[in-house]
Amino acid sequence: MKPRVTRFIRGRGMDEVRPTSGAQAHGLVPLFPPGLQAIYGECRRLYPEQANPLQVTAIVKYWLGGPDPLDYISMYRNVGCPAQDVQEHWHYVSFGLSDLYGDNRVHEFTGPDGPSGFGFELTFRLKREVGETAPPTWPAELMQGLARYVFQSENTFCSGDHVSWHSPLDNSESRIQHMLLTEDPQMQPVQTPFGTVSFLQIVGVCTEELQAAQQWNGQGILELMRGVRVAGGPWLITDMRRGETIFEIDPQLQQERVDQGIETEGSNLSGVSAKCVWDDLSRPPEDEEDSRSICIGSQPRRLSDKDTEQIRETLRKGLEFNSKAALPPINTQGLHYFLLLSVFIRSRKDSLESESSAAIVPHELVRTRQLESVHLKFNQESGTLLPLCLRGRLLHGRHFTYKSINGDTAITFVSTGVEGAFATEEHPYAAHGPWLQSLWSRCSGIYRNSTLVMRQTKLPKEYSWPEKKLKISVLPDSVFDNPLQ
Repeated sequence: MKPRVTRFIRGRGMDEVRPTSGAQAHGLVPLFPPGLQAIYGECRRLYPEQANPLQVTAIVKYWLGGPDPLDYISMYRNVGCPAQDVQEHWHYVSFGLSDLYGDNRVHEFTGPDGPSGFGFELTFRLKREVGETAPPTWPAELMQGLARYVFQSENTFCSGDHVSWHSPLDNSESRIQHMLLTEDPQMQPVQTPFGTVSFLQIVGVCTEELQAAQQWNGQGILELMRGVRVAGGPWLITDMRRGETIFEIDPQLQQERVDQGIETEGSNLSGVSAKCVWDDLSRPPEDEEDSRSICIGSQPRRLSDKDTEQIRETLRKGLEFNSKAALPPINTQGLHYFLLLSVFIRSRKDSLESESSAAIVPHELVRTRQLESVHLKFNQESGTLLPLCLRGRLLHGRHFTYKSINGDTAITFVSTGVEGAFATEEHPYAAHGPWLQSLWSRCSGIYRNSTLVMRQTKLPKEYSWPEKKLKISVLPDSVFDNPLQ
């Protein structure tokens, strides 16, 4: 399938475009950019017999106003490794997330000692079907979609991150509808004149495998998949025709590895972007505006630098785009790819600069107020993460944040001992502007009923703990999409 703004060409060999010594001597701009040359060099190391691979190239380059950040995606035929029981497959490599040119046309040049551009390129390994003579081209647009997110948000990927795509990666009927990210097993990091470049491989996974990665961690699930040949094997090759999850192939993996991992290690996911709101049940609605300036005790509490940094880190590290409204759809000649990321966000910026984030980060002019009773409202997808929040985070002394995709609202669950929290044992519900903190201790009723939230299919559903002055509702998406309802 041909992307809207890309074309497929037979790539030129590196030797064909390398500048001559005469051109360099006269100070002309090299015809083969050094950053591009370094990545090609690593590809040539792996595929010396494929100097001219089939390649996807953007017709209108990104720096000329084109929508596709990746200049090229090269596609190689990998014969696998019979000794390691690695299947034959197609190997895709991107060019453009790193600095290819060093002239500030795309990435700011910061010298050779740090990361080049975003510091990584994407790869993808797709099982070669019997009789297939050319690589499918849909993975190129998949990689462009991920690259668009990185460029638009300036958030980078790391090994172990997961991407909830909520659609078959090849727009078929496949169960492979999400992605995990890991280090490419063959490609080594390269040093370019513009910094270092590593290679992150996309691994297609089923919904159940994504959920296990959310509940536990991505690296743990990837390790399990390496041990199951049909699920990827040692090199984690994606098979879009795979019809079973690793837990269906080996039911013991869930109980013996995942559940035990959650119990002993907890979850690495510290927050999600979600459809959620909270209401203060302790005050009538007309007092809402005034209540924002009510402070705990007789004196207003000024948040310390540690408080502020805790909140910054909460919002910087663990936001997940769990709803198709989080980012606009990416049109590809009738295909709609929705970038629904479930990653630990590592921003390149030193601070949270968006208006939305700035409104949530505590400000000394906003006072913290205590609440007697609260009502938390989530859509179903957000509600399914409550067991993760409790079992994987709070029981391990950590925090978990829901950041609303529809506004500045945020809800953070904290456990006793989390530094920087303004919710306390005495006042377990506290708000700072639109940001609510809820301190949860081991309450068997809440923990037990949170599992029911995960299994609930008929909406709306309400759970209430009068002794805790807490109410949780799981509501249809339409309630959040149409706030006047």
